[in-house]
Amino acid sequence: MSFPVPTTAHFIYIPFVLLIGFVVGFIFGGRAARDELAARAEREKAKAARRAQREAAKKSSAAD
Repeated sequence: MSFPVPTTAHFIYIPFVLLIGFVVGFIFGGRAARDELAARAEREKAKAARRAQREAAKKSSAAD
């Protein structure tokens, strides 16, 4: 039983497809990481604003 020998196109096509996959994954992964960092910063900013608002409300109610 003999197995068919892959053509030379396979030796070019398969690494090329893998390389394209790595590049696309790197681009999309970097974009997702930047988006997550921006969302995390926005959540921290909103959290700090809510905390400052609560502290201001406490001080104004303590002054009354």
